[in-house]
Amino acid sequence: MQLTVVSHKPIWRDAASPSGFASKGGFPFQMEALSQCFSATRLLLAESRAPKPSGLVPLTGHRLSVEALPEPGGSGFLRKARLPLWLLRHGGRLWREISAAEAVHALVPGDLGTLGLWIALFQKKRLFVRHCGTWNSRNTAAERHLATLLPRIAGLDPVVVTATGGGPKDPAPEVSWIFSTTLSTAELETLPVAVPWQKGEPLRLITVGRVTEGKNQRAVLEALPAIRDALGEVELTIVGEGPALAELRNLRDEMAQKAPWLASAVTLTGNLSHEDVLDRLVASHLFVFPTRVAEGFPKAVVEALACGLPVLAPPVSVLSHLLFPAAEDPEQEPIPRGWLLKGTSPEVVAKTVLQAAADPRDMAARGAAARLGARGLTLEAWRETLRRRLEAAWGRPLATREAEP
Repeated sequence: MQLTVVSHKPIWRDAASPSGFASKGGFPFQMEALSQCFSATRLLLAESRAPKPSGLVPLTGHRLSVEALPEPGGSGFLRKARLPLWLLRHGGRLWREISAAEAVHALVPGDLGTLGLWIALFQKKRLFVRHCGTWNSRNTAAERHLATLLPRIAGLDPVVVTATGGGPKDPAPEVSWIFSTTLSTAELETLPVAVPWQKGEPLRLITVGRVTEGKNQRAVLEALPAIRDALGEVELTIVGEGPALAELRNLRDEMAQKAPWLASAVTLTGNLSHEDVLDRLVASHLFVFPTRVAEGFPKAVVEALACGLPVLAPPVSVLSHLLFPAAEDPEQEPIPRGWLLKGTSPEVVAKTVLQAAADPRDMAARGAAARLGARGLTLEAWRETLRRRLEAAWGRPLATREAEP
């Protein structure tokens, strides 16, 4: 079976990539894994007009090809206003690509994924929709549209709908959760485990993600003086780029004027390769994620768990599920994989870090539980879960690599 994937995910040309293109985040890893379920996979993606960023990952996979679509111009309201014109120019191409597909995978929210969803519905294609944002969010007209549409089409034949990020409500009965890291089973098995913290040594904190006001990395930075006063040496690594990076760097420098130790204790790395991010995680003791946004499915948190790091995060999206998993055995309470933040202020962050550090044995136990729980969230586990769900819904086995000549 041949699959066509439609998404707004931006791509950049890359001469070193087998497909000629690269992207960022967990998307390239998931597409490579998903392609192993199909005889061929074709990606319909928007070629970004922005400068090529660092940390890109080649788009590759089993018989995977990329069809680059021009990126709709502008952002926000301007992009939405220009979309009808974009559709007039390129809608025929999108229609023909989907028409040639045996099955369609639409990633939403996002304008191109939503267009692909509607075209696939109209053409009565086998359709797999993956909601990658905050489930049931209704802040915008597009989100309200999806919140109404997806539960209705999830029960139709042959439509499969999954959600990867939590929200104020759990998915409808026909919609199921699907979680994954960007780590393969082999990578997880060979990945070193973070060494638990011991009293008397510097406590190394880390946070990974796009640097924005909503991600709230500054709360961790502002919590450091209180943590140092109580524990002694503390270090912080902030991985990622974004619009708040310059402000965060300025804040560090301002704080260092009163507390000179901060200049060397805080590292802002910018974007790093996937391998370098994992190296930084393994070298840390606690992953701190004081986000103030609803979140979808923060893969950085899962990768921290895979490295054996306990996680401090607020109870948004699926974070409560990840840090406090349901008991498989009703007679045995599972060990938590971190701590929930009861707020996102610097004071709350500092208090929770100190709570974690008060019992190094408990911190180590939660780190071990984090590593163990990540085994069920590998790319292979994600791929095989999807394979089973799609084969059950579509009533036929998906093509495999072994079936190909």
